[in-house]
Amino acid sequence: MNTLSRRDFLVASAAAIASAQLPRAAIAQTSAPLALSAATRTLDINGRAATVFGLVGPAGQGLVLDPGQRFRVDLTNDLGIDTIVHWHGQVPPNLQDGVPDMPLPLLAPGETRSYDFEARPGTHWMHSHVPVQEMQLLAAPLIVRSVEDLAADRQEVVMFLHDFAFAPPEEVLATIAGGQAGAGHGAHGMPGAPSAAQAAPEMPMGNMMGGMMGMSGMAMDLNDYDWDAYLANDRTLSDPEVVQVERGGRVLLRVINAAAATVFWVDTGAVPARLVAVDGNPVQAVPGNRFGLAMGQRIDLEIDLPREGGAWPILALREGARERTGLILATSGAEVARIDGLAEIEAPAFDTDLAQEARLTALAPLPLRPVDRGHMLMLGGAMQPYVWTINGAVWGQHRPVVARSGERVVMSFHNMSMMGHPMHLHGHAFQVVGLNGRALAGAVRDTVYVPPMSMIDVVLDAGEAARWMLHCHHMPHLATGMMTEFAVEASA
Repeated sequence: MNTLSRRDFLVASAAAIASAQLPRAAIAQTSAPLALSAATRTLDINGRAATVFGLVGPAGQGLVLDPGQRFRVDLTNDLGIDTIVHWHGQVPPNLQDGVPDMPLPLLAPGETRSYDFEARPGTHWMHSHVPVQEMQLLAAPLIVRSVEDLAADRQEVVMFLHDFAFAPPEEVLATIAGGQAGAGHGAHGMPGAPSAAQAAPEMPMGNMMGGMMGMSGMAMDLNDYDWDAYLANDRTLSDPEVVQVERGGRVLLRVINAAAATVFWVDTGAVPARLVAVDGNPVQAVPGNRFGLAMGQRIDLEIDLPREGGAWPILALREGARERTGLILATSGAEVARIDGLAEIEAPAFDTDLAQEARLTALAPLPLRPVDRGHMLMLGGAMQPYVWTINGAVWGQHRPVVARSGERVVMSFHNMSMMGHPMHLHGHAFQVVGLNGRALAGAVRDTVYVPPMSMIDVVLDAGEAARWMLHCHHMPHLATGMMTEFAVEASA
């Protein structure tokens, strides 16, 4: 599912565009549900077999929808444990959002659950909302093409990034958190969750793996676990995916950071790129050859290849470290050189000064209107003890962030800790409108990265009256309780 040639696009585009113009009811009546299975699979990771989870659709890992196609999916749990899947980047009815017991329970082994809602175009993904399962690779791409995608003369390539450990995820969490991380899942009460006293913010005692200097001059905490492998489409650089491309062709590279706890820089090397979308939402094109993305975020890069043949590595660099992964774009017959999994120098920390976020401008911004309500969300925590909080509380002791359906709401994320936090809101898209007090008409997103000692303002329109999750997408932070809820009440 990771590649589709330009010729395939052109052949399919006429029929796809025609189907996109059908009335929605006609599409719903003629489109059969897609089968999706949460299943176990085996990967070869640096010559060692690894049993992991996956989300297997009709064409392999993940799902691809055409323009106008509804998200009609029958999800079957073929695992031996309970599970549930969240459709990250989509805005389904709350009943179908995929969070444990909010409101539906997990799927039992062998159970099938049906989903049916209007799909949002763009580069999205899907994953278990049980942190230890997401850490076992229970995640996959969810690509929803637009009419413009199919009409464009370009080849699509997906790069799905993850970090991986051979140790069980419970052991990984215990190592990171010194035994304080619970193995709970998303909305459930989490065994081992810290007390209110333990959750009180305090200054970090140092980073297990080393730190970098932030804007405040204090040491940032980066990479609190050294994973055994860093994967791009389930492979390492010891045996990377080689994607055949055309000389002089244009590539749309859809990059998804599905890692549990790793921020990546995507480096296109010798071929320049244009950043054209974030989190599935178009932005004014930003040229460059290195762009970062935090956990849960996605970027779309347009790349124009040289007219001569060759091989062009697209690398994902672990922030603050030398490890890297990636794939290779290569023309037919090109020599593909081996690439070491360790770079010569460490990659920098990601966007500590918010320079990348400041360059992003939405092509389809939220309409201007007065703000009805504002919320300040203080992000806190420390490495010692390993506890991460929103407004000083962990999940289960939290106070909901409230609004009424239809209200224009500003949320201000103020990070007072020395780790960055990718903050994800379910059921909504928001626009970045402030960076450290400076107003801008920034990107439309569903996951925003808040660097240490920084503040980001986002604006949104409160949607369906329901309880929506709002949490950090760093899985060990989530597992120790860094989650609250956006409680939307019915309008009066």
